Amino acid sequence: MYIIGLISGTSVDGIDAALVDISGMEADLSATLLAGATYPYPDDLRSQILGVCSGDKLSIADLAELDDRIADQFAQAALAIQSGHPPARLIGSHGQTVYHRPPDNSHPLGYSFQLGRGASIAQLTHIPTVSNFRAADIAAGGQGAPLVSRVDAYLLSHPTQSRCIQNIGGIGNVTYLPATSTPRWEQHIRGWDTGPGNMLLDLAVQHLSQGEQRYDHDGAWAATGTPCFPLVDQWLQQAYFQQSPPKSTGREQFGSAYLHQCPADSTTYSLNAADLLATLTELTAASIAHSYQSYLPDSPTEVLLCGGGSRNLYLKQRLQALLPTTAVKVTDDVGLNADFKEAIAFAVLAYWQQQGIPGNLPQATGARKPVRLGELSSMI
Repeated sequence: MYIIGLISGTSVDGIDAALVDISGMEADLSATLLAGATYPYPDDLRSQILGVCSGDKLSIADLAELDDRIADQFAQAALAIQSGHPPARLIGSHGQTVYHRPPDNSHPLGYSFQLGRGASIAQLTHIPTVSNFRAADIAAGGQGAPLVSRVDAYLLSHPTQSRCIQNIGGIGNVTYLPATSTPRWEQHIRGWDTGPGNMLLDLAVQHLSQGEQRYDHDGAWAATGTPCFPLVDQWLQQAYFQQSPPKSTGREQFGSAYLHQCPADSTTYSLNAADLLATLTELTAASIAHSYQSYLPDSPTEVLLCGGGSRNLYLKQRLQALLPTTAVKVTDDVGLNADFKEAIAFAVLAYWQQQGIPGNLPQATGARKPVRLGELSSMI
């Protein structure tokens, strides 16, 4: 079954689209990437999305217009990715997150808001579309994130090795997979958001370069600096890093407001631009390593990176240095494209929705039970 997976993450870089050939169910699940591409947002639309994420006020009419415009971009991406291939039978669209509020004492029921409504995508593409994936898990008392852990389990587990599947998008998230030879191995799978991924790095690069650069290619700029380890240790004492899983986070916690505080925190250390960027890169790597050391039952045999941060060579080197007994690789090394792994996952989640198979992993999200994820929109 040919299915299109679509997602734009918290970095708002653009829409990742994957055309995937999916067969099997769970233990025999197979997902073959036929085509993958990233379609950038128009600059004005990206700026508007980032503004909304940062708290810009919109009228309901303007919000509806933004929702439709994002849906149109997702639909165009879906049509483009299947060009030259047999037609897809289904789309799984995550949409664009503009607000994420995990459950807490004040709000026992979490909230997560994605724009780019599936009904519009279905009408524009003439392909049934599954969207609004997070709502069912949240209704079951979960965080609504991370949602890819169950997909990771059936695509990337190993018979004898324990693995961490570490996505580094705007936010980092991990799925811990014990060896499948472990008795009742599924019950020992874990997942959570580790903290900042590329988001702080990209924001810092744009600020420090006065808008001339959008991101640090290969981590080359950060590699010229010296990390301030005392400052990283100070940041790791913050509440999120000390919170036990299940947990999730987003731009609300590790976005522009957080970045603006970082230079103030660093004033006593006299850091130059490269040093600050190296220190923020160290925070991403150290928050991942700290998370494993604090909340995993043992060190994984391998870490398999995916997402944009998997291409940051300096970040990968720093993570390997912090995990000296663990092999740090990318999911490409085991046959799953690292750039489009998240888009592939939402194609699988859409497929499971159609097959009546639960998509969430309660150990990862904190939901009370497994539930089917997503809502189906068909053409009129």
